[in-house]
Amino acid sequence: MKVEFAPLNIPLARRLQTVAVLQWVLYFVLLGQMSIAITVMLIIHNYWFLYIPYLTWLYFDWHTPEQGGRRSSWIKNWTLWKHFKDYFPIHLIKTQDLDPSHNYIFGFHPHGILAVGAFGNFSTNYSDFKELFPGFTSYLHVLPLWFWCPVFREYMMSIGLVSVSKKSVSYVVSKEGGGNISVIVLGGAKESLDAHPGKSTLFIRQRKGFVKIALTYGASLVPVFSFGENELFKQVDNPEGSWIRTVQDKLQKIMGFALPLFHARGVFQYNFGLMPYRKAIHTVVGRPIPVRQILHPTEEQIEELHQTYMEELTKLFEEHKGKYGIPEHETLVLK
Repeated sequence: MKVEFAPLNIPLARRLQTVAVLQWVLYFVLLGQMSIAITVMLIIHNYWFLYIPYLTWLYFDWHTPEQGGRRSSWIKNWTLWKHFKDYFPIHLIKTQDLDPSHNYIFGFHPHGILAVGAFGNFSTNYSDFKELFPGFTSYLHVLPLWFWCPVFREYMMSIGLVSVSKKSVSYVVSKEGGGNISVIVLGGAKESLDAHPGKSTLFIRQRKGFVKIALTYGASLVPVFSFGENELFKQVDNPEGSWIRTVQDKLQKIMGFALPLFHARGVFQYNFGLMPYRKAIHTVVGRPIPVRQILHPTEEQIEELHQTYMEELTKLFEEHKGKYGIPEHETLVLK
């Protein structure tokens, strides 16, 4: 295979975009593990004056990721995130106004490999979120295990990420006065194993916890579909029933997160690497589904609202797929 190298005369803006995305990929792939390793080394070598104060702080601060986090406007405004957004580029599209006196749960689909559209649109200050949804604050929920990593967890919270636990989502949508949006990548780790270019497979039929929370607190549900999310990486073929998929499923159940075998392009060549392809992402926010508060919803009420949500999600996909390069015959697969 002939290697296709990046040309030398690439504009500075594009190089800055590549650097921004590279640090983000490394941030997810390496920094969490490195922070744990560094903490262990400090303990082994008995640098108590470093780890004792921090572990004490960690003990008292442990539940902050479930209580709205601790965001930093300075970090969320880093120019780095503008370059990150422009690399693909990432777009946010609104289909209907929302009432800032209410709280909402955005169901984000699909997960893709790294949920790039969710991060770019709802975690940094360089998307069009503030202009499209004035008066709202978004909280992007991620796996709780990310907040088990010392020091790294502080960086996670500084850019607006919070835990996806029931307690965390409930905290956001129960806040008085409205104007709060919980953004949940509903397919989660399991769905990432189906993130293949040209496919639109969602793991949603068994995901009903968000519906129960919406009913309990009267938070409106909003389906969100991010067109282009599955085009950013290629994944080793892993159909259900294959030995690769069997191993991945078992590891996902044990560890709580999936290990998709993905690749895309490199930094200085375009044939192979962990850098995502430069593919446009269009994240479309659908129509809100009004939810009447029911403190103790029944299974029937949860099932009914869940069915309505899946119908609205399918409508959103069908209404907009033609605008963003999805063939007319392509349909959503809901698993």
